[in-house]
Amino acid sequence: MAIILKTTKLIEAQLDQFLDILSDTAMLYLKGIEDYLHERNDQFEERLARIRDNEHKADDLRVHIERFLYEHTLIPENRGDVLAILENTDEVIDNLKDSFLQFSIEMPKIPHELDDLFMQTAKASVESVDNLAMAIRSFFRDLAAVNNYIHKVYFFEREADQLGEKLRRLIFSLDIDLAQKNQLKWFGVHLERISDYAQAVCDRLAIYTIKRQL
Repeated sequence: MAIILKTTKLIEAQLDQFLDILSDTAMLYLKGIEDYLHERNDQFEERLARIRDNEHKADDLRVHIERFLYEHTLIPENRGDVLAILENTDEVIDNLKDSFLQFSIEMPKIPHELDDLFMQTAKASVESVDNLAMAIRSFFRDLAAVNNYIHKVYFFEREADQLGEKLRRLIFSLDIDLAQKNQLKWFGVHLERISDYAQAVCDRLAIYTIKRQL
């Protein structure tokens, strides 16, 4: 990370910890969706508690890192890029929590015919977040590798979109109430949008990477 910032080992470790939280939250999200579909309600709520805890830890780390960057970074233009990456990535964690929380609040009844597509869509979105974490790590350590991971984020974002469309089509083919169809549709959209948030961060990351290569 020293290629961009004059930081201490402590700040390097905190940046790594922040990205670990991102990956951990994405994995908890995926396992929690699986718990929900298999009606493991206690385990689902335990994962929600851990995701909430991760969100708080990420917020605290972001604030600490930002304060350090404002006080010690020698190159202001690089500082702005890194601050934006942190803030946008923190929003991905927030959105993972918000999506998961909505399942806990509404407790939608999901017909078992939809289980496979719900899981496939969730997996594609989580893969996009995992590759986002790798892209950001590469931004600090190996700039040449960033675009490889950005490409994978875009790939899994398209996968999530395609699977989400299949899910919505299947939902509206079922013989259930229209109100339930609409509720299930929006929960499918929640799953898709996780990958959209990851892609949005990568859009900015791609620009920052080009700037660093000039």
